[in-house]
Amino acid sequence: MTHEEASGAAALFDVLADDYARQILLAADGEPKTAKALSERCDVSLATVYRRVATLQEHGLLEERSTVDDDGSHRRRFVTTLEELHVELSEGDLSVAVEVSDDLADNFTSLWSDLRENT
Repeated sequence: MTHEEASGAAALFDVLADDYARQILLAADGEPKTAKALSERCDVSLATVYRRVATLQEHGLLEERSTVDDDGSHRRRFVTTLEELHVELSEGDLSVAVEVSDDLADNFTSLWSDLRENT
């Protein structure tokens, strides 16, 4: 493992060691949520949510989605992209592999499945 890979793995472990970051990942899993909803669900301040959201986004573990409400107002919602995390310790080397969801591929697969079922 190179020094850069080791630094990246250590930074990822630091992020996942944070209780608030883990709570936000779990709360935003499946359905996108606003920062306010995450704040209420995790019982933390909005400032804390925004700090953790920024960190999670830097590591590719959380994605922002913008929506427009009926009244025309824009809302930012956040959803977890982390699907799997693999950690391997072998011969004194630590490796980390992160698998994230690919919404475009998932949406295409779903669309294709729907088309095949309806024909």
